[in-house]
Amino acid sequence: MSSTEKVAALVRLGEYLSGNDPALQIVKDRAFQANGWFTHEFIDLSLQNICRYYLDESRLNGWLAGYPAPVPPPRQVGIVAAGNIPLVGFHDWLCGFVSGQQVCLKLSSKDTILMQHVIDKVNEWYPEYAQQTLVQDMLKNCGAYIATGSNNSARYFEYYFAKYPHIIRRNRTSVAVLDGTETSAELEALADDVMLYFGLGCRNVTKIFVPEEYNFEPLLKGLRKYAHLADHHKYKNNYDYNLALILLNNGMYMANDNIILQESDAIFSPISVLHYSHYKDAGALRAELEINNDLQCIVGHGFTPFGMAQQPSLSDYADGVDTMQFLTSL
Repeated sequence: MSSTEKVAALVRLGEYLSGNDPALQIVKDRAFQANGWFTHEFIDLSLQNICRYYLDESRLNGWLAGYPAPVPPPRQVGIVAAGNIPLVGFHDWLCGFVSGQQVCLKLSSKDTILMQHVIDKVNEWYPEYAQQTLVQDMLKNCGAYIATGSNNSARYFEYYFAKYPHIIRRNRTSVAVLDGTETSAELEALADDVMLYFGLGCRNVTKIFVPEEYNFEPLLKGLRKYAHLADHHKYKNNYDYNLALILLNNGMYMANDNIILQESDAIFSPISVLHYSHYKDAGALRAELEINNDLQCIVGHGFTPFGMAQQPSLSDYADGVDTMQFLTSL
């Protein structure tokens, strides 16, 4: 396939994923049954963002124009996909597909059904191209690797893949910087950054920085946009557990029905908990955050706009490492 043909194939995939094909609805049901965190609400949101930002013809052509055309023969590239949110491994697969490499894909046990369906659908339409993506349980003898996991698993990936070209991704999270002038609409948009996908993504805000004497009431009100998540049993179990821990330790906290605010220096927070810290010097805080390698995204005035953290573009690469440049330079 030429790049033009691949773009056409991806646009066709976007039309399918944004439609109401009965087969797709069945797959969504199966994905939720297999992983209770993958609610229909969040599966649909992931599909919507993929179709809008990844599978749009003009966006694809503009993105691909910045990279050289694939040079045969292709190399086998092993991709260890994450599974924390629905179809989180799609972008890596997309990069492998359009770069012309043969993708050997190890799917996460948490997100097997959706990703497998996407691959099967492309292979159904273009059977002559089915061998470009091979789903495998074990990745061996590949010429390069892309692996996403925890800080602990990353150490193993570094060991096993050290002698090959590789991208190894670790735990990352996102933060927000508030200045106290945010409107109610901006705070509701921030609720999207915090609460979408139950806060499980690396682009989810898990900590906020606020000025001294900050009034938290408008923020708590904005976060009530996702009060319905308290009806989700897995999320509610986490909420009850984390609140009990804070109470047992006589910790200070603020809460509404769906999230707990706790003061902490840590930027990572448990499910259902949002950490916060106060700051005095906005400039010093910005300089500190911009060199923090644990951060995927910073939300706020002068940063990523409120509500946009979970809407990455094709060129918003995980960990800030250009996947397409890596693949096209092999």
